[in-house]
Amino acid sequence: MGSAYDERPWLALYEQGVPHEIEPGFDSVLAMFSATVRAHPDRTAVTYFDGRLTYRELDELSDGLAAHLAANGLHPGDRLAVYLQNVPQFVIALLAGWKAGAIVVPLNPMYRIRELTKILGDARPTAIVCSEQGWHEVVGDCAPRAGVGLAVTTSELDLQTRHDARLFGTLRRRPAEGCADLLEVARAHAGQRPEVPEPAPSDTALLVYTSGTSGEPKGATNTHGNLVFNAVGFKTRTSDLDGAGIFALAPLFHITGMVCQLCSAFALAGRLDLAYRFEPGVVLDALAEHRPAYLIGPSTAYVALTNHPDVSADHFASLELVYSGGAPLPSAVVEDFRARYGHYIHNGYGLTETTATATSVPAHLEAPVDQASGTLSVGLPTFNAVLRIVDDTGADLPVGEVGEIVVEGPMVVPAYWNKPEETARGLRGGRLHTGDVGFMDEQGWFYVVDRKKDMISASGFKVWPREVEDVLYGHPAVREVAVVGVPDAYRGETVRAYVSLRAGHDCTPEELIGYCKEQLAAYKYPRGIEVLDELPKTATGKILRRQLRDTARTGHQEGTR
Repeated sequence: MGSAYDERPWLALYEQGVPHEIEPGFDSVLAMFSATVRAHPDRTAVTYFDGRLTYRELDELSDGLAAHLAANGLHPGDRLAVYLQNVPQFVIALLAGWKAGAIVVPLNPMYRIRELTKILGDARPTAIVCSEQGWHEVVGDCAPRAGVGLAVTTSELDLQTRHDARLFGTLRRRPAEGCADLLEVARAHAGQRPEVPEPAPSDTALLVYTSGTSGEPKGATNTHGNLVFNAVGFKTRTSDLDGAGIFALAPLFHITGMVCQLCSAFALAGRLDLAYRFEPGVVLDALAEHRPAYLIGPSTAYVALTNHPDVSADHFASLELVYSGGAPLPSAVVEDFRARYGHYIHNGYGLTETTATATSVPAHLEAPVDQASGTLSVGLPTFNAVLRIVDDTGADLPVGEVGEIVVEGPMVVPAYWNKPEETARGLRGGRLHTGDVGFMDEQGWFYVVDRKKDMISASGFKVWPREVEDVLYGHPAVREVAVVGVPDAYRGETVRAYVSLRAGHDCTPEELIGYCKEQLAAYKYPRGIEVLDELPKTATGKILRRQLRDTARTGHQEGTR
């Protein structure tokens, strides 16, 4: 007899007419892209400030770049690293890599030499595409030493003419000696394309490196099948958005941006709106100009947009669906955004290893909030997926009990790159053991409580930082929050919070502690709160709780009873 998870109670909440399982219909995102090119060659594929590329132009430029790469030593199965912000050349390079039969390694363009050297040493790419600035500042120092023999550079000033000073300042073209220019070689090889086999679903499309929050970064081997499955899944859930615009709020090198923005735009034969990187004022201007229908990004991005002095409801008037992904979403942020702008933010959950989406809140529903903890549900398992809550032995736990979240389905990667022990430990039998702690309710809604490693043990009681953070987000003066555990002579560990405040608000740590005491058990409320101008974040907008915890543990020894 199967467990409650095998019975998939969440299927009863799917919208009528939406299938419970899907077949993508394509072997790869590249095949899906090619079908869109044939059907809509003159439809706009990408916008970048005042610049535009049609699907035909994107196809031709990526053909040319693929031909250059193949002619200069990139072979099928080799790795192509891409070190770029949200620029059209990222999309061109991605497609070119796949057309040449390569595995693409998207890299965080905020990585410095030490971080980049580590990942290049693991992925061993044959070639790299990067910005001219990135080459001069970082890549040129470490890529040749890591054995990268072929480099193509490009400028973020290309393919647009505005040169917005908020992003580019006094940036000028800086061609790199020994490096080909992306647009020059793509145009020089116009009409050419390498003759390599089309990707199979089981072929690795991407090596996406995890952030390394639990140790050394690992390269997840996202397959072409993984990518196309979740992209087509997005289209199936949002069929009324066919041909619509998706604004790239999340960075494309991150799995959320890669799948829920870039690949999903191809699935919809839609438009991908790019604005280099997240800068709230620039994003608001772009939303007003391009009028996209869909937006997804971390909760911190929505907080930043909400707090911008020029924001208005009109900036979001064109949106038909708003989603959050990549960072925890407090219910207070959802309600504040809806009250101000009339849009409900649909929550979602996934990891690099689930190729972005494992659960989401369907467009026709709103996520429930767990009454005991105040935690907002991350949604229902997506098509073909089965999620479970298991104990430390891997056995299924009853409905409502807290344990580790395990995911299985066509979106789960088969392995970590060159890490058989990590694969055996984290991807047992095709099931991803996420390291996240949560539970499922009787209807099939899933809730993420926290990361296993972030649990605080105060006087023997478990405290999950998310619960304390959600309470603090409910305070009208609080903009952002991170809660960590720090050593305590009496309790073993105690709770410490870091907050930033909304513009024009003032609040003392003592007032915030008192606010928490009114809503939390005595062992849960923070014994210390520090107000910062800004909380540290990753390039994808996720608050760096680990960095704050390390700072707290070296700089504070809480002993208050």
